[in-house]
Amino acid sequence: MAAAPAPASGRSLSLCLAAAGIVKALSIAAFTLAWTHSIEKIEWQEDWRVGAQGLELVQARVKGSGAGMEPPADARLADGWFQWQPRRAAMPEVVLANSGAAGEWRLCTDGRCRTLSEIFGFRIGSNVSTMSACDP
Repeated sequence: MAAAPAPASGRSLSLCLAAAGIVKALSIAAFTLAWTHSIEKIEWQEDWRVGAQGLELVQARVKGSGAGMEPPADARLADGWFQWQPRRAAMPEVVLANSGAAGEWRLCTDGRCRTLSEIFGFRIGSNVSTMSACDP
């Protein structure tokens, strides 16, 4: 099920999450997506903004490196995290796959993190989930 397109006006947008045919709209303008790398078991985090052009990746962080997860050359080590600002255009949709090998995607806002299963109210498992900006 596709989320409604983002409005062209100045109205506020929501983050829409879709999985297993269910769509949840969250009234948030920014969030952190967190997960554990399935092989290295190292924490990753990405800060995102919800905007009229879609989802904008603002900053990325990783606690270490290895197995195809080396931080880019411009990453800086701060507070135990390699941190950098990815340079990419806003994306209309972000697809989240889950192998089940390292736990679930977690969405963090206002200092609180919840798994996608907690947000949806049922076990997501290996179902593909999508994120997009939408008109609430």
